[in-house]
Amino acid sequence: MAHGYEGGRLDLPFVGVATFGKYPLQLDWDAIDADVCVLGAPFDLGTQWRSGARSGPRAIREASTLFAFGHSGAYDHEDDVVYLASESTRIVDLGDADMVHTDTLTSHANIEAAVRKVLAANAIPVTLGGDHSVNIPCIAAFSEQEPVHLIQFDAHLDFVDERHGVRYGHGNPMRRAAERPYVTGLTQLGIRNVSSTAREGYEAARSMGSDILSVRQIRKLRTEAVLARIPEGARYYVTIDIDGFDPSIAPGTGTPSHGGFTYYEVLELLDGIAKRGKVVGIDLVEVAREYDPGGVTAILAAQVLLNFIGRILHHR
Repeated sequence: MAHGYEGGRLDLPFVGVATFGKYPLQLDWDAIDADVCVLGAPFDLGTQWRSGARSGPRAIREASTLFAFGHSGAYDHEDDVVYLASESTRIVDLGDADMVHTDTLTSHANIEAAVRKVLAANAIPVTLGGDHSVNIPCIAAFSEQEPVHLIQFDAHLDFVDERHGVRYGHGNPMRRAAERPYVTGLTQLGIRNVSSTAREGYEAARSMGSDILSVRQIRKLRTEAVLARIPEGARYYVTIDIDGFDPSIAPGTGTPSHGGFTYYEVLELLDGIAKRGKVVGIDLVEVAREYDPGGVTAILAAQVLLNFIGRILHHR
């Protein structure tokens, strides 16, 4: 059916079904035919303080419709590029992986199975969290793939090995990733202030192949110097914790940390990452609607993802 200002149904942002970016809904995961698949992982049992990130996928999807006015792509006058042009963009929304109340391992297994379906279809999985523990099954799904380099945007290192018997919470995902033989290294960006990880965690991270930079260090180095530290031509998995951004623009998260990134600092890094290697997976986590009264955090998350996806498809 025709869609857009030029003819057919308008399907404006405030009507219809709020799939991600108003892209088609594909609930048959054995019939995926797309370049990018958006998957919800509404799981927040891994949180250590304020829960609520289970509302993230719905909030991000709803916010993303703001950018779905039916135009043929998104023209960026600074780059003189039309990103997400309709004739060359195949994106579908897969709905959500099944969550089982209070059962972390089963919920994580369902997320992993969903991501494996996307990879089997040779598409890029874009997972909407949920807390940062959902990264654990996302990375586990790459076990049969070629090696990946993990790039993290976050306020926190998330490199705890085990605390009170917990190994699969939102303080553990980067440690679990570093243990995977197919994860060749980690670039951890934005790490700052009072953190969830002790000194021993930083030492362990560096010994296991991590390059750790704070926001202030990144600003001193500048974008190109930061990108030069990331292995060129590699396959990248990018995980974005919304608390990597400053809470002045991203208040809607469980563990906000002042001194964070601005929007364009992250966008310029993501653009450089899309040019420098091949992005094969993304997750964006820790958006919590309950702490986002103006809806600006969900809008930020949607805008970051749409811009990043557009650049990945353009640069490849």
